[in-house]
Amino acid sequence: MVISTRGRYALRVMIDIAENQEEGKYIALKEIVERQGISQKYIESIMTELSKGGFLDAVHGKGGGYRLNRKPEDYKVSEILKVTEGGICPVSCPVCTGSTCPKSEGCRTLPMWQALYKDINDFFDSYTIANLMKK
Repeated sequence: MVISTRGRYALRVMIDIAENQEEGKYIALKEIVERQGISQKYIESIMTELSKGGFLDAVHGKGGGYRLNRKPEDYKVSEILKVTEGGICPVSCPVCTGSTCPKSEGCRTLPMWQALYKDINDFFDSYTIANLMKK
């Protein structure tokens, strides 16, 4: 399993917003782009996913930008990666989707993949944006 730049940048952006937002104010995309050194076009597509996923509030136009709609401790890394990566499955196997495989009954590796998937989820569930912020 490889976490792409999309997932890694989404986490960086969420941390950036959490560390820099002021009560009730929105952070302009341009500010995030400058601090993070990520292309605006790429970051826009990530912001769209995060907004549609319910992680950010967005306002367009003058005075607009982005802000968290929850406290940093209420954002699990796992949920952000699932939205931006399309899942965090270690193998291309139905074990991650909950669907059944015609070979699952006799599959000797299925329990191993299930355990690995659970471990990965538990690991990323144990981290929040608040954990990753500067202290």
